[in-house]
Amino acid sequence: MALILAATPLGNPADASARLKTAIENATVIAAEDSRRFHRLCTDIGVVFTARVISFFEGNEDARTLELLELLETGAHVLVVSDAGMPTISDPGFRLMREAISRKLEVSVIPGPSAVTMAVALSGLPTDRFTFEGFPSRSAGARLTTFEKLRHEERTMVFFEAPHRLADSLSDAENVFGSTRRAAICREMTKHYEETIRGTLAELSTWADTHEVLGEITLVIEGAVIDSASLTADEMVARVREFEAAGMDRKGAIAAVATEFSIAKRLVYAAVVDANKMSK
Repeated sequence: MALILAATPLGNPADASARLKTAIENATVIAAEDSRRFHRLCTDIGVVFTARVISFFEGNEDARTLELLELLETGAHVLVVSDAGMPTISDPGFRLMREAISRKLEVSVIPGPSAVTMAVALSGLPTDRFTFEGFPSRSAGARLTTFEKLRHEERTMVFFEAPHRLADSLSDAENVFGSTRRAAICREMTKHYEETIRGTLAELSTWADTHEVLGEITLVIEGAVIDSASLTADEMVARVREFEAAGMDRKGAIAAVATEFSIAKRLVYAAVVDANKMSK
């Protein structure tokens, strides 16, 4: 008995590994996120299997996890595959792997395509340290809260996003991280219409607003400048005052400070307003 989690191609069937093909041929049970897409993959890569295929997706993950554990304990050789990439990474499989390990069952992973690492490499942003944040919250308020918590994150950040929510996510990201923060939209990776759009958050937000966004989206955002969290409200206000003393109007001074420190203009504005209240 053994549990195997296997990475599947993001889109190009040629990325399927020899180990994946062998695992499909040898499995007795295959848990697939979408059985139709799994059958299509097998056709594309020329693999014939004899395993029983069962659906394993977010809606039935809890019940299927118990069923698969029972199968494993009776000697089944279980292979878990998602629609694309590695199971457990924003896809079902984590609970099953965790419970299998706790029961001391044999587990292994077949590595392969990863949207996260491919997008980081394509983005041109720092790759020495990065963090995967999954899908941002669907509601605007929760999404803004998520981005606020990451405002001083110094590592490159990677998100998955649905095409119909990309424009809203980019707008919120620009609001929190600042319009000059660099980022990249990686779309349809390894597929025929693969595309990477690089630029500032302001530029990407404009692109998303003016283009029909289709396909699988991975969003990569540059981390904050080192020690940005140590920037206090007093320092922001002092810098605004310096720009004003040099002849710049307040609106321009606030924008300049926001750009200088890669933070949202509204945060600088709020600091100035609070400082004015305290001085009265």
